[in-house]
Amino acid sequence: MQGIAESIASAPLDDQVVRIAIAGALGLFLGLEREWSRKPAGIRTFTLITLLGAVFTLLDRDVLLLLGGLLVIVQGVLLAVQGLTADEGDDEEGLSLTTSVSMLVAFGVGALVMEGYIIVSVTVAVLSSLLLVLKRELHSFAWGLSREELRSAVEFAILAFVIYPLLPDGEFAFGVQPRVVWLMVVTVAAIGIVNYAVVETYGGRGIAVTGFFGGLASSTAVVGTMLDHVKQRPEAASYGVAAILLADAAMAVRNLAIALAFTVGGEAPVLYGAVLPLGVVILGSVAIAGYTADWSEKVDIDLESPFSLRNALSFGAIFLLVIVAGAVAQQQFGSAGFYVTALLSGLVSSAGVTSSAVLLYIGGNFDAQTAVFGILLATASSIAVKAALTLSAPDRNFAYRVTGWSTVLLAGSGVAAVLATL
Repeated sequence: MQGIAESIASAPLDDQVVRIAIAGALGLFLGLEREWSRKPAGIRTFTLITLLGAVFTLLDRDVLLLLGGLLVIVQGVLLAVQGLTADEGDDEEGLSLTTSVSMLVAFGVGALVMEGYIIVSVTVAVLSSLLLVLKRELHSFAWGLSREELRSAVEFAILAFVIYPLLPDGEFAFGVQPRVVWLMVVTVAAIGIVNYAVVETYGGRGIAVTGFFGGLASSTAVVGTMLDHVKQRPEAASYGVAAILLADAAMAVRNLAIALAFTVGGEAPVLYGAVLPLGVVILGSVAIAGYTADWSEKVDIDLESPFSLRNALSFGAIFLLVIVAGAVAQQQFGSAGFYVTALLSGLVSSAGVTSSAVLLYIGGNFDAQTAVFGILLATASSIAVKAALTLSAPDRNFAYRVTGWSTVLLAGSGVAAVLATL
C-alpha cells in the first residue's frame, strides 16, 4: 500500500492518468457545495462534467469539445428553466442559474487540466467554490452598499481596469511613465477604499484606528477631524494629539513601504537608508501616542464616500508635477534643486515625492543617498505642515503639544539619518 502511495506521489503532472485524476478531484470539489445545498446537480454530476471536459480535450477533437460544451449549456438551461418555473417563495431560481454556470465552469476546468494548466485550473476551481460558499455574505455586502459606495466601486474599476491598460507603456520626456503615474492614482483610490472600510467598521471604537488608518489615506484629513473634535470637546485634546502622531506614523509607514517595495528585486540596490530614520518616526509616534492618551476615548469620523475621484486625480497631477520638476531641477541645479522640490512638494503630498524619488533613483537619475534624503525631506515637511495646521486651534496648549512632539520626532529622525550615513 505504501508503494502505491509513493508511486502516485511521484507521478509527473504531464501523465494523462494523473491529469484525469486531478480533473475528477476538482469536479468533486466544485460539486461539494452544490450537493450540500441540495441542488439538482451535485458531486457526481460535477465530477462527471470535469471528466468529460478532460476526456474530450484528450481526444483532441475540436468538434467533440464543442459538443461537450453545448451539452453542458443545454443541461444548464434546463436547470435554469426549472428554477424559473418554481414557486415564487422558492429560492431555486437564482441557485439554478448559479448551478448552470458552475457546470460550464467545471467543464472548462477539466479541459484546462488536460491541457496542462494545473495551477490555473486549481485557481479557477477554488475561486468558483468560494463564490458559491460565500453566497450570503456577498449578497449582504452588495445589498448593503449605498449609492455613493457603488459609484466609488465603479469609478475605481474604471481607473484600474479600463484606463490603466489603455495607457502607453514606456518612458517619455522628463522620465514620465504614464502607466506608473496612473498606478499611483489607482493606489490612492485603493487606500481610500480600504481606509473607508476600516473606519466604517472600527471608527467608533478607538482613536488608534481613526488616526492611523486615516493617515494612510490623508494625514491632513486626520488633522482637520481632530481640530473639529478638540473644538467641540477641549478636554479631549490629548486624544487629538495622539491621533495626529499616529497619522504621522501611518504616513511614514506608507513612505517606507513605497521606498522598499519599488526597489526590492530590481537592479538598483534597495533603499535601506530610509529604514532607520523613518523607523524612528514610526516607533516614536506610536510610543508618544501611547504615552499621551487614554485609549478608552472614542472618536467618530464620518466619511461620505470610499474615496474622492477628484482627490485621486489631483494626487496624480501632483505626482506628475513632482516627477517633471524633480527631473528639471536635477538637470539644472543638481541634487540641491531636487531637495527644494521635495521640501515644497512634501507640504502637499509626501507620498508623491517619495514615489517620484524612487522612480528617478531606479531610472539612474539619482544615487541612493540623494533619493533617501529627498524622501526624508518630504516626510519632515509633511510632519511640519500638520503641526502648523494645529495653530488654528483655539486651544493653544493643544497646538503647542503637537508642535513640541513633532519637533521631537524630527530631531530623532534627523539624528537617525546622520547615524545611517556613518
